[in-house]
Amino acid sequence: MEKKNRKVHVIGNGDNARLYLDEPTKGIKVTCNLPPFEVPDAYATFIVDFKMCKAIDEGSVQPPGEWIMGMRPKMFCDKRPDFYMKHAFRIKEFWTEKPEYIENYTDYNCGHMATYYSIKKLKGTEIHMYGMDSIFDMNLRSCSDFYLHSDRQNQNTYRLSENWRPIWKQMFEEFPDVQFKLYHNHENPRIELPDNVEVVVRKKKRK
Repeated sequence: MEKKNRKVHVIGNGDNARLYLDEPTKGIKVTCNLPPFEVPDAYATFIVDFKMCKAIDEGSVQPPGEWIMGMRPKMFCDKRPDFYMKHAFRIKEFWTEKPEYIENYTDYNCGHMATYYSIKKLKGTEIHMYGMDSIFDMNLRSCSDFYLHSDRQNQNTYRLSENWRPIWKQMFEEFPDVQFKLYHNHENPRIELPDNVEVVVRKKKRK
């Protein structure tokens, strides 16, 4: 019996996330932290770190829709039951599973978690990925930087990109039957991509 195709759009926070706006929206849509634009009918937004939880607690940010929270947000909620009770109606679930090849949760970024969840829990067979710019460039800019301070010094940028890229390669290789489509403004990734990964080149439209 032929496996049914299930399309999931994973909308990240990088500069090229906006390429999603030029694509058909058929399929499930998930977002990361604070999406750079409104995504109607998104399944959930993913939250992975303490920094975002603290910002939510302070009232300086409000991620949209329902939330899927990873290990560190779960730890935050365990220590702060008042925070959990206040936001429980938004928390769709806690999801702490991570691939074995990821040594610790600090190397597991929001895009990783959203993509992994889209395959493991949502059973996606075709994963469309937008705004995962660190796969292609030394560019870790995120729209969430407008709301939260992030360390983007050269040494930290190198360390983060060198941790993140190998995880992407291993994740693509873990699921050879899943078709991944990476949307970017050029076709030269910084990692070797297996045959189940396609780069879709688009140029951002001028306003």
